[in-house]
Amino acid sequence: MTRQLLTGNVAAAWGVRLAEVDYVPAFPITPQTEIIETIAGWIDKGEMDCRMVTMDSEHSMITAAGAAVATGVRSYAATSSQGLLYGMEMLYTVAGWRTPFVLTNVSRGLSAPITLESDHNDVMAARDSGFLQIHCATCQEVVDATLMAYRLAEDKRVRVPVIVNLDGFYLSFTREPVDIPDPAKAREFLPPFDPGSLKFRAGRPLSEAVAVLGGTPYSYFRYELHLAAMGALAVYDEVAEDFARLFGRRYDAVESYRAEDADYVFVMLGSFSTKARDAVDGLREAGVAAGLVRPRLFRPFPVEALRRALAGRKGVAVIDQNLSMGKGGVLHGELLSALYGVADAPPVVAGFIGGLGGRDIGPGEFREMISVLEQAVADGETPPPRLLFSAEELRHVRKLQASAHVEREEIHRQERGDTERDET
Repeated sequence: MTRQLLTGNVAAAWGVRLAEVDYVPAFPITPQTEIIETIAGWIDKGEMDCRMVTMDSEHSMITAAGAAVATGVRSYAATSSQGLLYGMEMLYTVAGWRTPFVLTNVSRGLSAPITLESDHNDVMAARDSGFLQIHCATCQEVVDATLMAYRLAEDKRVRVPVIVNLDGFYLSFTREPVDIPDPAKAREFLPPFDPGSLKFRAGRPLSEAVAVLGGTPYSYFRYELHLAAMGALAVYDEVAEDFARLFGRRYDAVESYRAEDADYVFVMLGSFSTKARDAVDGLREAGVAAGLVRPRLFRPFPVEALRRALAGRKGVAVIDQNLSMGKGGVLHGELLSALYGVADAPPVVAGFIGGLGGRDIGPGEFREMISVLEQAVADGETPPPRLLFSAEELRHVRKLQASAHVEREEIHRQERGDTERDET
């Protein structure tokens, strides 16, 4: 094992290298491109025995990754934001093929308006596709989760693809110390890909097609995919146990930080949870019994583990870096469904939308969320979901709007003057 200072993107590439991936169909998009550049460099130097092919789009890339697995080779792909949406049709398709591979998504906000910075609307759009989802908070988790994702996806009890998600810019281009797993131990943890019933071989021609099915067989196959995803919860626990035994790092489906005796708990995904950890420490110093509960797995959703982690709490602040238009935060709704009807005195659960388009969440806002929960507990009422947004930010936006209005008026004035001169 060696320790290096790596970005999240390079950590993802190291996970792919240690998994001894055979085939990488690629299409670049910010902020994912560094992953592909790093792998391409290793292949060019002869340090990685792998075939990379640049495709014409993310749609083709995901198709190629799934098709390659059907021939018995381990494959990998990476994308971000609009690229994930461009390939969305094939996410559902390759999951239905039951072709297990890993897709790294470097989360980035969706347009319009356009942004290059991170939020989770892209990966949340894939939640019903059949792909499992692992969300990372650190660069160390990225390399480790990539190895674990292959082990999980290729398990014969699962056989579905996995998205490993890391936040763009906040993690993709942030350098952190990373312990790179020893290749020999990585091989022990992740054996060569056994294609099992996947039958396509170059030396044994075979023709198959996806049939057009009626409702009865269609329902059967879709439910089989659902059962495989649900069964992945138990398999993930086994994978995490084996990883901890070999590498000394444990990654439970749900991580808790100072939550055992907490009255108020933050629940969130991804790299911003490290901000929540700092906020918890500050709140504890101020005498507030705060904690953090972070799901690593989002699909399958670890319902029982979350129920145990949140049992007996007074209030829960769910922080979503996404916005489901007309509803609110996705994680907030999922957590409410998990807690509904299972406790005599469930906690007050408040939803907060924060971090959209890479917007920061400051220490004062974590303190404000606790104040909202304390007031809600005192009132016995659940507060409505709200956007984390300051008065100063609103003034800044209003100033931009006013400036744009002045510019438009000046353009219109000039256009009117030109018209009057033309008429004269």
